[in-house]
Amino acid sequence: MSETKTGSYDSPLKATLKGISDLFKKQRIDIVLRDSDRLDGTTVMVTGASAGLGFATALDLAKRGARVIMACRSGIPEKGEAIRQQSDSDNIEMIHVDLSDIKSIKGLVHELKNRNIQLNILICNAAIVPRVSRKTNQGLEEMFMVNYLAKFLLIRWLLDEDIIVSEGENLPRIIIVSSESHRNPKDYDWEGFGKYRDYGMKKTIELYGYYKLLLTTFVNELSRRLNHGNIKFSVFSLCPGPVNSNIAREAPKLFHPLLKVVFGIFFNSPDKAAVPVVYLATSDDIEGKALDYFFMLERKDMDEKTTDPENGKKLWEYSENLLKDLDVKFLRSI
Repeated sequence: MSETKTGSYDSPLKATLKGISDLFKKQRIDIVLRDSDRLDGTTVMVTGASAGLGFATALDLAKRGARVIMACRSGIPEKGEAIRQQSDSDNIEMIHVDLSDIKSIKGLVHELKNRNIQLNILICNAAIVPRVSRKTNQGLEEMFMVNYLAKFLLIRWLLDEDIIVSEGENLPRIIIVSSESHRNPKDYDWEGFGKYRDYGMKKTIELYGYYKLLLTTFVNELSRRLNHGNIKFSVFSLCPGPVNSNIAREAPKLFHPLLKVVFGIFFNSPDKAAVPVVYLATSDDIEGKALDYFFMLERKDMDEKTTDPENGKKLWEYSENLLKDLDVKFLRSI
């Protein structure tokens, strides 16, 4: 980035301390998740559903009667079997996808289309925190691809193929797991958009927040484009807060014992962290809304940079142009 802001998420230590402090702050509770919030007859796809927040979300939704498609890179079939046993539901399927690979994303969309699977709810949860930069098969930086561009691409292709559809009178819902770290970057790096760069662990945390800035900007622009004139889709986003998951598995092994203790004591369990995700997927309280964002259990405004239509338009154009250079085509404009 051309400029960086010194903030709460620009180093691993600061990010961890910020996560701990967030849990001890008094929050307004704007979420009421009821046992009666059910998804019987509804099809949901969760990316990154083999562990952590994604697994907890998939399990809860299965218990609430949903047909759950687990889109994962690993854990097939054992993680699906675990959810079947724990939810007492046979309506669980797993489909392999590697979100760092454009061809794999295309394969996922083709499988859904060929099997006539239509989604009423899409939950884009998968994310990575790599120790160092890595190139994807298409030459992109892996964290940029998985944490931002894969979501843009997957959603566009699903919309192209009319795979995200209404269930009864309910609007289809697109739920994107973001992070409060989207507030950390000072500005956008348009000049460096999509360009591969080498970095180490310290830069990882800074870039993680930057890609969440892009992702949250995309959330706003997607809702604007899909709901121009009248509301056709609900586009929701959230930060689940600090989660005791395996997302920091690539941290130096020297720190693993300390991180395990800190995460176990201070961070929310995946089950608890999944509450706002499940709420956004199931609750009638938000039916018909075009856009919403939660930080844990509290409804919040997103950073003003992400809600600026000019930033949204620019991000959309840069994303489309990058994919065009990679010979990626879309059937329709949004």
